[in-house]
Amino acid sequence: MQAEACGDGIPSSFDRSTVAALLDGNPAGVAVLDADLRYTYVNPALERINGLRAGSHLGRTFSEVLPGLRGQAAVLRGVLRDGEPREQTISGRTWAAASGDPRFWRAAYHRLEIGGDVCGLMVIVVEISDVARQRAELEEARGHVTLLSTAAVQIGTTLDMDTTCRELAEFVVPPFADVAAVDVFPPEVGHPVRRAGPGVLRLRRAALRGRGPLDEQMQRFGHPGEYVDFAADSAVTRCLAENEPVLDDWEDHRSARSASTSQRIAAILALGLRQALVVPLTARGRQLGTLSLVRAEGSPAFSDQDVVVARELAGRAAVDLDHARRYDREHSIARELQGSLLSEPRGPHPHVEIATRYLPAERGVLVGGDWFDVVPLQDGRHLKAMGDVMGHGVEAAVAMSHYRSLLRLLAAEDLPPHRILERLDTMVERSGLDRAATCLLAVVDRFGGVCEVASAGHLPPVFIDPGASRAHIVPVEAGPPLGTGFGGYRTTSVPCGPGTVLFMYTDGLVERRDEDIDVSVARLASLTLPSGGSLEDLLDRVLDRFGGDAEDDIAVLASRIREDPPVAPRRPDGSASAVGSV
Repeated sequence: MQAEACGDGIPSSFDRSTVAALLDGNPAGVAVLDADLRYTYVNPALERINGLRAGSHLGRTFSEVLPGLRGQAAVLRGVLRDGEPREQTISGRTWAAASGDPRFWRAAYHRLEIGGDVCGLMVIVVEISDVARQRAELEEARGHVTLLSTAAVQIGTTLDMDTTCRELAEFVVPPFADVAAVDVFPPEVGHPVRRAGPGVLRLRRAALRGRGPLDEQMQRFGHPGEYVDFAADSAVTRCLAENEPVLDDWEDHRSARSASTSQRIAAILALGLRQALVVPLTARGRQLGTLSLVRAEGSPAFSDQDVVVARELAGRAAVDLDHARRYDREHSIARELQGSLLSEPRGPHPHVEIATRYLPAERGVLVGGDWFDVVPLQDGRHLKAMGDVMGHGVEAAVAMSHYRSLLRLLAAEDLPPHRILERLDTMVERSGLDRAATCLLAVVDRFGGVCEVASAGHLPPVFIDPGASRAHIVPVEAGPPLGTGFGGYRTTSVPCGPGTVLFMYTDGLVERRDEDIDVSVARLASLTLPSGGSLEDLLDRVLDRFGGDAEDDIAVLASRIREDPPVAPRRPDGSASAVGSV
């Protein structure tokens, strides 16, 4: 996920309310300058140092506001140019009322970058007095800004929800917490989750990370992928009920908890953990889960600024999680829809063998519109169809269903393959379905020993004769894809006797980025099958050999006419005699 671009000096991934919440209360003076060194933000501490209200800064350059420190403008431009932070002790005069004694400040200048774009500068200034305390505050403010700036490029790098949760947990440990857990609501699509007991909240532990030995020790409270139950008085449940951060000091409050919560807290305290900050993961008004941040004995307690930072961080991560959740939901619906629509043989047929496979693409690729069908016709003939709807996602799967339903309707009219494609093309074009599709139709006549084939932009079929050393790729004339309304399809007749295998496939089996498609298809000529060989074994070998590095879904279908068994000679009385007997 790339960070958003810069605007007026404050990165657009920060809103002004967040910047104010982070920096207004800081005792160090903080300013944000744009790339022209114009002020875009000034906190109250810097107002006091400079002796000017924030409104008198905004829109004016550094030199205009502080002419007595004009020499520092060159230093600022140097930071903009090379990106190297500078820290300097400076002296001079501002507009603040002061004695004639020189005033000294410690100033730090940092270039602001988001996604490689230079947005401006952050200037952090403290008076030299009480330097030790203010230096610590300066470092804390700088650390918070750095944390939020780098979150944009380290969280949400994929559209996988669990990966995003893991990135979030790994990002905050150890810079911000000693332990982090991300718990999310169960998915909306998929296997149902058993109900929790009354008053119990059940969430799925999506990620868990601990510093050092804590990483393994925390697994006892719920591995990633497991469901975790939270009592009504737990910090997680209260956080979601109020949709607000909850700061939980376990040592101080465990006595007032329910038995289950107290037991969990006692086990956690035994590991040296003392305080938890739980923030909601909310995007577009929808709660997705929680981020729990835990600090151990010896780590500083969570401050008010820590709460602001945690909430901002959770808000950004929640947007990434929502994108991943939406993608996962659509992907799951499309996968289930496609799986339910892919036709399997309608039952054993005494004269036809059929084997099919569907191999989804890797998880990161949206489901496609690959489909196949087998429709029995009159006189022992069968119609085989292999198609690929263009596009991906739920729409492609729905369009696939539409094509298949129309095809079954037309198959009942007993038309030759090219006429079926013509009628199907017209019906789809008139229906307004905005999804073109390729399709290969084959009608096998077992009595005539012939297969009639027609193609609408689909890859050619492969015929494998029993015992042959090479397969035969039939150069069928391919008309335009269905749904274009152009028509113009042709039927090709191919000899297809008993034992000959008809092999049909979608482009996911052969299409590769670095290779011409004709070269890839030509490899299928190496397919062989001995007489009586298993079609299931054939498809296994095909997928092992050609499907390993596929970038798209794969559908394959193999069929053949069974060879008729030898017929025993009949006696004059009509009874059968043993074949080959003397």
